[in-house]
Amino acid sequence: MHIGLIGGIGPAATDYYYRGLIRALAARGETLELTIAHADAPTLIGNLDCGDAAAQAAIFATLIGRMKAAGAQAAAITSIGGSFCIDDLRKISPLPLIDIIEEVDSVLQAQNLKKVGLIGTRVVMETRFYGGLSGADIIVPDEPERGQVNQNYIDMAVSGQVSESQRALFFAVAQRLCNDHGAEAVMLGGTDLFLAFDGQDCGVPIVDCAGIHIEALARAAAGDYGGLLK
Repeated sequence: MHIGLIGGIGPAATDYYYRGLIRALAARGETLELTIAHADAPTLIGNLDCGDAAAQAAIFATLIGRMKAAGAQAAAITSIGGSFCIDDLRKISPLPLIDIIEEVDSVLQAQNLKKVGLIGTRVVMETRFYGGLSGADIIVPDEPERGQVNQNYIDMAVSGQVSESQRALFFAVAQRLCNDHGAEAVMLGGTDLFLAFDGQDCGVPIVDCAGIHIEALARAAAGDYGGLLK
């Protein structure tokens, strides 16, 4: 299956998806068919901050239309922050969507995780992953840490690089969610968080939401549709 990715939000996450899909399809002995359309991160952040899901969904639908014209058969957003408009987008998308929220929920249920920490943007944290997790109690940082995580995440995503101080903050918050609040694991509720956590031991179990999404996309790309297409 030819996959379409909405990328650019941020660029590092787009590269993470691209490389992940290349590896996953190569491991399956399959050829990757992929089209990526660039979405503007500052525009997304503005629409996210003011809660204008309809405006962002319209932008994404236009990009998906371009990918459909290039031959894509299903589409995905490489941004958990960008998924704030997923319900609006689903109504107008020219292609079926492979949704990170649904994929993560399925994995949490399969792993029987009941109490999970969450870090990411403020909206993702305060909506508990957009209310899309059906079986787990979601624990988020208290203020002022929630605001610190949000700002440091946005700065990292826009720049495409993580500083040591940003990594230290994310690790410390993840550890407190487990050690002080009883979370069994911590969800990386922002696709760019791989910059801080990939290949690192932060001292607590991690749920890599972007990695889960990439695996779902790889299955679809290899022709194992299952229940992926909505």
